[in-house]
Amino acid sequence: MSNSLLKMLRGDEVNLHEIDPGLHKVQVCLGWDAPDQNNGVPVDLDTSAFLLGRDNRVRKDSDFVFYNNLEVDEGVVKHLGDNVTGATGEDEGDCETLEIDLDGLHFDIEKVVFSVTIHNAEERQQHFGLVSNAYIRILNLDTKVELARFDLTHTAVNEDAFIIGEIYRIGMGWRFKAIGQGYTGGLYKVARDFNVNVAPI
Repeated sequence: MSNSLLKMLRGDEVNLHEIDPGLHKVQVCLGWDAPDQNNGVPVDLDTSAFLLGRDNRVRKDSDFVFYNNLEVDEGVVKHLGDNVTGATGEDEGDCETLEIDLDGLHFDIEKVVFSVTIHNAEERQQHFGLVSNAYIRILNLDTKVELARFDLTHTAVNEDAFIIGEIYRIGMGWRFKAIGQGYTGGLYKVARDFNVNVAPI
């Protein structure tokens, strides 16, 4: 049972500092249920984060946090590691986790966007129709209190990537928004849309 103050729907927003005025660091936890294999090959989902400026683009290519670049700005945003096995889900714990020092984010970072993508989806002919119970939840890193949660209910048989949520500046604090926007083209497409100069992933 979740202890979060707010379970969110697509498009909902919440002011994290109104819920927890003492908030300094967050843990961003993502989970899902997926089969170990499909058509004889693994189903491997990946979590990524994009640090964006006012123009909705990365400042530099390294502002893209993923399995090959696990931290930015000496750990201000940190990915705790790639889970390649897939099906853990809510009952067994979060699949992948990021930690963010909100106070340490550079002043020209306006938002951090979180995506979930299927690795080599086009080559493996895989899509989010294979995935269930995907979610993102935001915790106070210090207290482990859950502040918000968004369960992705959209079943996508043609999409292999989702922007699942974002945190963004509001005055001196931060808000979280549930997005749930589907993509085709995988992590490469998402990264290119945020102006990351990256080779096909």
